[in-house]
Amino acid sequence: MPLTLKTDRMQTHIDNGVGWMVFNNPARHNALSLEMWQAIGDILESYAADDAVRVVIMRGAGGKAFVSGADISEFEEKRSNAEQQAAYNKIAGRATKWMNSFEKPLIALIEGYCIGGGLATALAADIRFATPDSTFGIPAAKLGLGYEYPGLAKLSRIVGPSHARDIMFSARFMPAEEAKGMGLINFIESREEIEAACLSYAQRIAGNAPLTVKTAKAAIDVWESGSQPEAVAEIGQMVETCFNSEDYAEGRRAFREKRSPTFKGR
Repeated sequence: MPLTLKTDRMQTHIDNGVGWMVFNNPARHNALSLEMWQAIGDILESYAADDAVRVVIMRGAGGKAFVSGADISEFEEKRSNAEQQAAYNKIAGRATKWMNSFEKPLIALIEGYCIGGGLATALAADIRFATPDSTFGIPAAKLGLGYEYPGLAKLSRIVGPSHARDIMFSARFMPAEEAKGMGLINFIESREEIEAACLSYAQRIAGNAPLTVKTAKAAIDVWESGSQPEAVAEIGQMVETCFNSEDYAEGRRAFREKRSPTFKGR
């Protein structure tokens, strides 16, 4: 059943196991409005519960930018006092929590600018594709604003402390090749081929055993968050679930029969 959203600034569709989430505000370089924040949470909550969706790709519409951060044009109307700010933070916080805790693989398809809040959004993805002309950076030091700990911790885990310091201290913009060299993005594809390449990669993941992929993502997330003993023990239980699953039996059968397995996620 198609997902019904309360805004046309976010778009979705499902393609052979891959759910798409499109930031559709190109007139403002896909700046995130309050209604978009609400829709992001709704979309990811729906995709999380839909067994037909095994991977999610997020991208910006228009080709000029991935996401440019929050839509400042609506601040006077929707963030002009403490009460409005609290309501705004509740909605945006729900969306951010979904992006950061989403259990299925999340891929970012980046065309053009990926700056500031846009880069923070892209860092929520597990895998990042970009075009050769994509540009990356966090200009906080040029604006005088503070950057929250979770975002900087995530940046440091991905690129390492030295590169994170360079990005934050210099506030410079980096081309795609440099971003790839420091591990900020995984793949660079031409404008003409990036959508097909990203979709092909996502469908490759979608064809693999969902429980194995979920367990791998969870284990890496636990390592990133400090390898707390209770969380590590939960990963052990997830590994046992994989070995006791129908999919593991199917994988062994397919190997013996020299065919591609058909995994069902159970």
